[in-house]
Amino acid sequence: MEFRGRQPCWLHPHLGTTTVDGRTPRAYMVALRHVVVTLDADPEWRRWWRASGVPECELGIVAEDQDHLRPSADIRKVRGKVRANFTCAAPAAVDRRPAELFPLAVREVTGMFEVIREAIGLGDLPPVPALPDLPEHLAELEVTRKPPQPDVTLSQIQEFFVEDQPPIRRGD
Repeated sequence: MEFRGRQPCWLHPHLGTTTVDGRTPRAYMVALRHVVVTLDADPEWRRWWRASGVPECELGIVAEDQDHLRPSADIRKVRGKVRANFTCAAPAAVDRRPAELFPLAVREVTGMFEVIREAIGLGDLPPVPALPDLPEHLAELEVTRKPPQPDVTLSQIQEFFVEDQPPIRRGD
C-alpha cells in the first residue's frame, strides 16, 4: 500500500489513452488524477470505501479519442482488492488547462464510483470535497498509451494496464 502523507492509500489510479493523433490529452489526465488523489485523501470517502470491506481500489481510466462510442466498465475483486477499469471520451480541446477540466473530471470519476457502488453494494457516495489547487510543478504523469481502436471492448479494458500477464478470468 502506498502512502500519501500519513494515511495509507485506498485508491490507486492507472491512467491510459488511445488517441488517434498520438497526443495524450495531458490536461485531462492531470485533472482526472487530481480528482482521484483528492478523493483518496478525503476522510468521508475513506470511511465510505472502508464499508466495502476491501482495503484497496485500483481505478483504471482509459480516455479514448472523440470517436468513443460508449463507456466500457470492468469491475472485479482480484487478490483482495477491487480492480475497476473504465473508458471515457477525452475532451475535444487538448490545449485546455487542467483546472478548466475539473468539472468534467469530477463528473467522470463520480460516475465511475456510482457504477462501482452499485456493483459492490455500497451506500450513497459522499460529497466531493473542494479540490485543492494543483501544485505548481506536477510530477511526471504516468499514462499508458495503446494504439487507437474503434472502441475499447470489455476484454481489452480488462487487459489495458496489464503487460505480459495472462488475462484474469471471471470469478478470480
